[in-house]
Amino acid sequence: MKSEIEKVLTMVQEGKIDTDKGSELIQVLQEKEQSPTIRPSSHTSSNYSDKTLRIRVVSESDNVNVNLPIKLVKVVLAAGHNIALKIPQSEQYVKDIDINLILEAIENELDGQIVDVKSANGDTVSITIE
Repeated sequence: MKSEIEKVLTMVQEGKIDTDKGSELIQVLQEKEQSPTIRPSSHTSSNYSDKTLRIRVVSESDNVNVNLPIKLVKVVLAAGHNIALKIPQSEQYVKDIDINLILEAIENELDGQIVDVKSANGDTVSITIE
């Protein structure tokens, strides 16, 4: 299922589907997997929880680098996004980021780049799990 979710995220990133459709597809995939199965061992989860979510914003006037341990991400991500939306200078960078999609990616233990946004004036936002 992990590779199927990665494909959905790639389609969202490439603009082939919108974030609402991507979330819907991921939810269907998760419901499909809800049947009783063996869960990954705690060893796998602990390795994943040792990873870092890296957020990079690069613009002409500002550069922002945020590194968060995955262990803190679920709590901090939603709160930080809501705060950033209320700050006029940062709203333009975060208004189109679907936080629920990122949280779903984290819950499914995805690695690599989750979000890569480039504006017409050269500003970029990148979110990666490493």
